Amino acid sequence: MLNTAVEFAKANGERFVEELKDLLRIPSISTLPERAGDVRRAAEFVADGLRQAGMENVRIIETSTPERVGHPLVYADWFHAAPAADGKAKPTVLCYGHYDVQPPDPLDEWKSPPFEPEVRDGNIYARGAVDDKGQMWMHVKALESALANGGQLPVNIRVIVEGEEEVGGEGIAAFVRDHGDRLKADAALVSDTEMFAPELPTLCVGLRGMIYTELEARGAMVDLHSGMYGGAAPNPFVALAQVIAQIKRTDGRIAIPGFYDDIEEPSKAELEAWRSLPFDEEHYRKTEVGSTELTGEMMFSVLERTWSRPTMDVHGMPGGFTGAGAKTVIPARATAKISFRLVPNMKPEKAFAQYKAFVESMCPAGITLEARLIHHGEPIVVSTDNAYVRAASAAMKEVFGKETVFVRGGGSIPIVGDFVRELGIPTVMMGFGLPDDNLHAPNEKFHLANFHRGIESILRFFELVGAGE
Repeated sequence: MLNTAVEFAKANGERFVEELKDLLRIPSISTLPERAGDVRRAAEFVADGLRQAGMENVRIIETSTPERVGHPLVYADWFHAAPAADGKAKPTVLCYGHYDVQPPDPLDEWKSPPFEPEVRDGNIYARGAVDDKGQMWMHVKALESALANGGQLPVNIRVIVEGEEEVGGEGIAAFVRDHGDRLKADAALVSDTEMFAPELPTLCVGLRGMIYTELEARGAMVDLHSGMYGGAAPNPFVALAQVIAQIKRTDGRIAIPGFYDDIEEPSKAELEAWRSLPFDEEHYRKTEVGSTELTGEMMFSVLERTWSRPTMDVHGMPGGFTGAGAKTVIPARATAKISFRLVPNMKPEKAFAQYKAFVESMCPAGITLEARLIHHGEPIVVSTDNAYVRAASAAMKEVFGKETVFVRGGGSIPIVGDFVRELGIPTVMMGFGLPDDNLHAPNEKFHLANFHRGIESILRFFELVGAGE
């Protein structure tokens, strides 16, 4: 049965890519209200794909409430796996992905239009190619390959695909919290991470959490002419700069009192495993970062800094005059978008409270500061001592011909924590992106060989889980 499914996937690989291109053409940018129709169109595309794959009970679930306008979830299931020889029901795997994408800006840095997918040098380029449309589509196509021509799956399956991952995942978090019984499973499978290096099968077993905030500074009651009022009127941008400069020290350490009190350090064994990975710091600096130097807490390695240390970053400072030419205005208000990555044992609520108290305590004269929490997610570390992680490791080894390595990721996938807290199930983070895939950046891509090998790895994972290995 497995060989038949793998053969079907290989025979239909070109069609799978063409379908992916159709999905990538939909600008499902969840953060832009004007793209709400496109986000829904992407949800309907995924639902149609699941129906065509042979999944059952496919439906679109609304997440909007009187308090918020949300983007829909897509659900499907299949519960016909033959029981084991002892009559015991086969495990249920919950497959998760997201169909929403980040904005494509800056557009002038794309070599081809972000929503007109183009294949170059074995990669498919488009916004969402690897994060997460391409990887989510692997799940759909693995299910289709197994169910084609009257085929069967070796496990029972639920699928949940969301359209708000890039804006915090509030809708799916509420659904899992309020209707967890509808997602009952033994383990979750997420393909929204990357391999540590090309050709090196990788499982991510840890993610940093996050708080995403806005810090607003208000000064005068209206915008003012800097020639008439400069020197007397408070400037919100200057105030923000002064405050932000005090949040993080020049050595990379966050200056908020108590911010590091609760962090859980990686184990000695985990640190030793990270040191054994094929990592070249200078290559990383040149090819992935592209800066003259790396920064941060230099007493920690780059992998420790990006996987197991808290961080603070500023993402934008909207406000004032940003058009062409000059306008000598002192804006009445300005905003900074600031996020913090959190590590195991840090709680988003506590971290935000510490941050809010710190910035408001240093409010410059004439300025009113307001810190707002936009969205958050908890950090997570998954134990490698479970059958589902072992099955995923073995599946990837079979496909790539190399031992699978375990890493952490510096990013955040909020739903993984929700699966642990609300559903009580482990999550297998089996991703096939590459470090240079430019997710969230111009020229995002997905290596097509990994797209096809991802489908086969998922099929083998299902087979091994179903066999109890």
